[in-house]
Amino acid sequence: MPILTPTKTTGATTKPMPTVYAEPAQQIDDTALSEFLAGSGMDGAFLAELFSGVLAHERCGRHLYRTCESRSNNPTLQNKYLEFGEETERHVEILEELITAGGGSPMYVGPTARAVLGADTKLVESTFALGGSLDPFTAELAMLDAVFLAESMDHANWQLLATLAEQLRDTEWYEPIRRAVEEVEPQEDEHLGWATDTKARLVTSLASTDQSPSKSRTVEEATAQIKHWLAD
Repeated sequence: MPILTPTKTTGATTKPMPTVYAEPAQQIDDTALSEFLAGSGMDGAFLAELFSGVLAHERCGRHLYRTCESRSNNPTLQNKYLEFGEETERHVEILEELITAGGGSPMYVGPTARAVLGADTKLVESTFALGGSLDPFTAELAMLDAVFLAESMDHANWQLLATLAEQLRDTEWYEPIRRAVEEVEPQEDEHLGWATDTKARLVTSLASTDQSPSKSRTVEEATAQIKHWLAD
């Protein structure tokens, strides 16, 4: 079972910074981080930061999909959020295994990961911060926007790892990273494509009918309308 929220009690470590305190047992420095992907000929400490950020984004993506699944009023969308959320949890597991195999710790939450968490937290918040003040259509579009933004970064991250793997072709680390990318990247393509296409279908439908969000609609009516629009 992957760890989706690293904390002190689950063994998280970090680098102390001017505004970040960590007890001695949770501290790690660049010397230790530099052992990541040893023998690769690259900056291990930098790569440890990079992988920590990618992992943090996948963990936040899992939380986002759970939030969207629980807040959406449309079964069609809920089913996709459930499916993609489970796949994202597998991505977390793959990254944890990859980092561990490379001599790093998936429980390392460094400056890069904290920056990612700061941005991704806002995405999760955007799906419920205005709860009660949005009509059903706008609420569903807001969740799709959050998924689209999250998956855009996911897509870019895995393309980046594919590029990195090519730089490591002559090392022992090429094959593990290549295999991870081979499993995950097609799913990321699907996730991003679905979010893009689904929003386009909803927006087009809203713009070309009298079902405008400005018109008074019950949740049940909006759910039925969206289900009709998204029907295959």
